Amino acid sequence: NMMRIETIMVGQMGTNCYLAWDEESKRGFLVDPGEQADKIIRVCSRYEIKPEAILLTHGHFDHIMAAKKVKEYYQIPVYAGIHEEELLADAEKNLSAMWAEGFTMKADDLVVDNQKIEIAGMKITVIETPGHTSGGVCYYIEKEHVLFAGDTLFFESYGRTDFPGGSMFSLIRSIGKKLFVLPDETDVYPGHGQATSIGYEKTHNPAAGMR
Repeated sequence: NMMRIETIMVGQMGTNCYLAWDEESKRGFLVDPGEQADKIIRVCSRYEIKPEAILLTHGHFDHIMAAKKVKEYYQIPVYAGIHEEELLADAEKNLSAMWAEGFTMKADDLVVDNQKIEIAGMKITVIETPGHTSGGVCYYIEKEHVLFAGDTLFFESYGRTDFPGGSMFSLIRSIGKKLFVLPDETDVYPGHGQATSIGYEKTHNPAAGMR
């Protein structure tokens, strides 16, 4: 397996920003640069990676606040789910007005469910997983058995649904119908906390019992 994933924990919410790259080509991308742009750039430098894109799983402030700086530093595009455009543009809805200085942003590429994107030579499938937010997505790299799950699915837990656009019904449906259908050996890299796998969560996640 030539893919490397480095977890960069950032910000007051302990958000997992991920740097993923191919060891052979040294090409990679970032997921959810939530805060501490300087720290993220330092880690990229340490591994000699110039990320080629930023993938946002959803628009909450703790996943996006370093995206503008990192984007400008590397001159790279930002990807987000098409239904998250409104939340990214609204400081109340993305919670930045409440927790931090109001922050809004626009993605360069808005992606849709099941869209295949190629970034840094890797084929990535977009999976729309509404529930934590209405426009949240996960990014699935089938060849590497890797899922970047944002705040949809956590180790033995799942995302909150009491924020604007959240829906418990949608979240449980997203997890059951979109994520638990992936191969058991799929490694899950969540927005907070430790990594896990689809197989483990199918038997240990409280959401599994609600389907």
